[in-house]
Amino acid sequence: MQLLQIPDWVHSVADFFSVEAGVLTRSSLRILAIWILAWLIVQLVNFIARRIEKAVDDGNDLVTTQREKRGRTISQLLRGVGRTIAVLLALLLTIQVFMPIGPILAGFGILGLAVSFGAQSLVKDIISGFFMLLENQFGVGDVIEAAGKSGSVERMTLRVVVLRDLQGRLHIIPNGEIKSITNMTAGWARAVVDVGIGYGADLDRALVVVTDEAKKFDDDPEWKGRLDGPIEVPGVEQLGESGVVIRILIRTIAGSQWAAAREFRRRLKLRLDREGIEIPFPQRRVHVTVDREASDADIAQAAAASGGA
Repeated sequence: MQLLQIPDWVHSVADFFSVEAGVLTRSSLRILAIWILAWLIVQLVNFIARRIEKAVDDGNDLVTTQREKRGRTISQLLRGVGRTIAVLLALLLTIQVFMPIGPILAGFGILGLAVSFGAQSLVKDIISGFFMLLENQFGVGDVIEAAGKSGSVERMTLRVVVLRDLQGRLHIIPNGEIKSITNMTAGWARAVVDVGIGYGADLDRALVVVTDEAKKFDDDPEWKGRLDGPIEVPGVEQLGESGVVIRILIRTIAGSQWAAAREFRRRLKLRLDREGIEIPFPQRRVHVTVDREASDADIAQAAAASGGA
């Protein structure tokens, strides 16, 4: 007794391929099961990746810790590798439904050996990317400079690093081309702020004002959690053409150095204005030397010319 009635269109397709309808139905069901399994694997990988991101999230959106960057990098890599493996396995199992895949795998091995000689740069990219991840040189969200480009790391794979620069341009850099990396958001950072004071101002009083404003910035609850130590005012850094340069060093958590520098410059400018301390602007003093004898001759000549007229 037949439990499942095979539709007529299945018989038509089976006749076209010269196979039995029952065999075609079983093969189709196996292929469907294979791709459903591949889809479930991808969903499982995405679930694990989301769990990793959730586990490293500390709930503070203003600050991205090294643990969060590492977790996002691993989750992105897991998604990419997991999808690739799931699709490749599904393709191989689908082919096996129709023919043995042993000879195909042997052919792929020989082909891979031949391709490896012509794709040395690809192998170099993958090896370099593996060691970047293993050594945790940087992660997603870090601001780095590599291969002459700088920007925030948006994505990282075993082959490429994707950077977004300040102008919004996207740079895709093969890992093998990266000889050195400058990570500007690793661990902690420092903002260096130089402010000029006019030569006519009281320098000692200006230093007291700058130090006091730095202390107020230290004690500000809004910024206290983003600083990594008290602000330092080493003193006079330079005697410039137009004024005296005072240097301020602001140590922050990674990634907050630029925002801290901008805010401190704003507050310091307002404070110096209130205190009546001048911030210098470019000035140039010109000395003119007048030849006295030549001037007297010119006057006499002009007087003679007027008398003759």
